[in-house]
Amino acid sequence: MEDFKLLINGRLEAGDATMEVINPATEQTFATAPRASKAQLDAAVAAAKAAFPGWAATPIAERKTALNAIADVIQGHAEELARILTQEQGKPIGDAMAEVYGAAFFFRYFTTLDLPMKVLDDSPGRRVEQRRKPLGVIGAMVPWNFPLILLAAKVPAALLAGNAIVLKPAPTTPLSTLRIAALIKDLLPAGVLNVIADAGELGAEMTRHPDIRKISFTGSTETGKKVMAGAAEALKRITLELGGNDAAIVLSDVDPKTVAPKLFAGAFQNSGQVCIAIKRLYVHDDVYDAICAELAKLANDAVIGDGLEQGTQLGPLQNKMQYGKVMELIADAREHGTVIAGGDTPDRPGYFIRPTIVRDITDGSRLVDEEQFGPVLPVIRFSDNQDAVNRANASDYGLGGSIWSTDLVKAQALAERMDAGTVWINKHLELAPNIPFGGAKFSGLGTELGEEGLAEFTQLQIINMAR
Repeated sequence: MEDFKLLINGRLEAGDATMEVINPATEQTFATAPRASKAQLDAAVAAAKAAFPGWAATPIAERKTALNAIADVIQGHAEELARILTQEQGKPIGDAMAEVYGAAFFFRYFTTLDLPMKVLDDSPGRRVEQRRKPLGVIGAMVPWNFPLILLAAKVPAALLAGNAIVLKPAPTTPLSTLRIAALIKDLLPAGVLNVIADAGELGAEMTRHPDIRKISFTGSTETGKKVMAGAAEALKRITLELGGNDAAIVLSDVDPKTVAPKLFAGAFQNSGQVCIAIKRLYVHDDVYDAICAELAKLANDAVIGDGLEQGTQLGPLQNKMQYGKVMELIADAREHGTVIAGGDTPDRPGYFIRPTIVRDITDGSRLVDEEQFGPVLPVIRFSDNQDAVNRANASDYGLGGSIWSTDLVKAQALAERMDAGTVWINKHLELAPNIPFGGAKFSGLGTELGEEGLAEFTQLQIINMAR
């Protein structure tokens, strides 16, 4: 494994300390990452602050050229990046390749957008213009479940808008991000993009830093609350994409054999480590037993293993802490429901949990009420459609949700009553760079992706002139 470096002011630098990176499929150290100090964070912010005026003044066409060049490099090194990603995150290599290509696609998408001046009023007495100006230095923090696609939900939008960036990947998955930084360091002016890595101690420093004007954070709700509190003193802009406890509601008219594979994929992609995965499955009485049986079969047939092994469908959980949390929830679920598939671990090293289906469980149990963020799915029975929506909405979370039915009119009427940022019908987990994404309630503040997401990296300015 190569020597990974921080990117500060256009230069690759060793960290003032180092930290080990664990392969979750083996529980063994497979690489050493640089660990930035507070002084190195300050240097990265200072570099971004110094680079900002020049980048903000760069014509948007030139910024787009840089974004396309970054996309070319990411795509050209897809196999290398995917292998690193699988080793540090655990996901199957095919999924890692898809994430790398997805990141490149997200960079390219933002080159299709502009920030034009808009005339709001052009009357005889006045002319009013609306403009979008960059904010300054952006602090971007990315979690460990999708390091590259979530990086690509922040960085290209921030750069296109004319901002400079300090990017911090999660402590357990820093390597693929650091490798991208090394590959693209000469494609942007020095200081426009800086990448640091830490063991978890620099997030609060970034949030409080007086020269960072916005924090874009994706992660847990509890950490998001700390980010919001830390940003308050300097009235920083914040975008928070936080936890979810997404409910899928399956109506009585579905074909269980048709929808079960889609439900399974919506719950267990990336071993359930997806903020918008199906975390609670409400199924109508009429199809409850059949859906449970189909899901159990899919779970029992799933191939669990090292993401680098051919044929692996589901990899390990990414880290030991998350593994322990999920195993604790499974133990609790055994007391409140019936485990009909999984619930155990393979006889091998690694943070593996077989995909687990729990039926005969109700609201009020930990597995239903808490976000498990792992490969275990509670299946809850209901008999009244509106009651199912009410129970889905009772959660503090409101990131996503879905309705499953052959009656699209009925499904849409129920979808409109769900208290969530995104509601799908007859699908789940679909994201695209042109579709705005954000959560309700404890699932976050603000929006990423699409034109709305780009606007969040800008300051609205109104110029109002008399005639």
